[in-house]
Amino acid sequence: MEKKFTMKKLSPYTKNSAISYGIVIAGFLAATFMSSTGMMSSSLQGQLVPICAYIVMAVSLNLVVGISGELSIGHAGFMSVGAFSGILTADLLEGMVESDPVRLTSGIIAGGIVAGIAGILIGVPVLRLRGDYLAIVTLAFGEIIKNLMNVIYVAKDSNGIHVSTHGDMELEEDARIMLNGPMGAVGVQRISTFLSGVILVLLTLFIVQNIMNSRQGRAIMACRDNRIAAESIGLNVMQYKLMAFTVSAVLAGMGGALFGLNFSSLLPIKFNFNTSVLILVFVVLGGIGNIWGSVISATVLTVLPEALRQFSDYRMLVYAIVLILVMIFTYNPTLKTYKGMIADKIKAVFRKTPHGPATEGGASE
Repeated sequence: MEKKFTMKKLSPYTKNSAISYGIVIAGFLAATFMSSTGMMSSSLQGQLVPICAYIVMAVSLNLVVGISGELSIGHAGFMSVGAFSGILTADLLEGMVESDPVRLTSGIIAGGIVAGIAGILIGVPVLRLRGDYLAIVTLAFGEIIKNLMNVIYVAKDSNGIHVSTHGDMELEEDARIMLNGPMGAVGVQRISTFLSGVILVLLTLFIVQNIMNSRQGRAIMACRDNRIAAESIGLNVMQYKLMAFTVSAVLAGMGGALFGLNFSSLLPIKFNFNTSVLILVFVVLGGIGNIWGSVISATVLTVLPEALRQFSDYRMLVYAIVLILVMIFTYNPTLKTYKGMIADKIKAVFRKTPHGPATEGGASE
């Protein structure tokens, strides 16, 4: 009698995780190969670290918008907090720590911690609001952070660290200005690398996807789907939403630190309302609640403006048209039906079929 072996089907969580990790690793290998062989332009090589930062931002925002079900359009505020905190930390460690990877890691951790504290302080009052009110308050938070960074001056000299909100500081001749108000961070050492960005992306995917598959993640989604039913079974809705909001803020701060340490100078205006909307566009186009979709959309929409630069004045028009077409293709019911039919046919091709005619009773003579 022949033995039959059956392969255990992978769970949806395992499939999504494998797809997400596979996309990131394949992208890293492809980008490394193209860069080493000269097939990648210098402008695209300069986009590699920002792409990683934007992927972290998109995946972290998806935890709030897609998993928790709250609309936040102030995510650039957490990115700003993490960026400038990370820059200051790496700058302060410059004379004490020789290793750039250690300083980069310290900056990323510091950016995540400070952004997480900001997330708790904002989340406690804000998450009591719902709908449009929550979106408006998070938008205000992003604008407040941007304006606050415009008036902060930080310098370092032999007497220590000086902080001011008006720029008039008595400094020694060896002083170094780290934050210069509207001019932002100046003289930043570029210590971010593509490898560190990929590692941070994988860490972000690991954290978010494990939260989604955990007891806390299921509770967060239960609160999103039906708040009254969740409260009726004893779930603390505020606690779970705050947890998702804080984790999202921490990851956004870490992504901001990676982003900030990739440029020699960084202006506070970089983290304005448009940046928050851009990150939200990544989430929407990739699919709300779809983690690997956020990875792809953040990559494509970051590269696309540079790829369309040859069209000069028309590149943003082409960019807008592409966004509209992607929205139609993603959310049109008819097209979604066709995509499902095509996916089923592809699966049928690769599906394993039994060999030989079936016999009655499952045995052969």
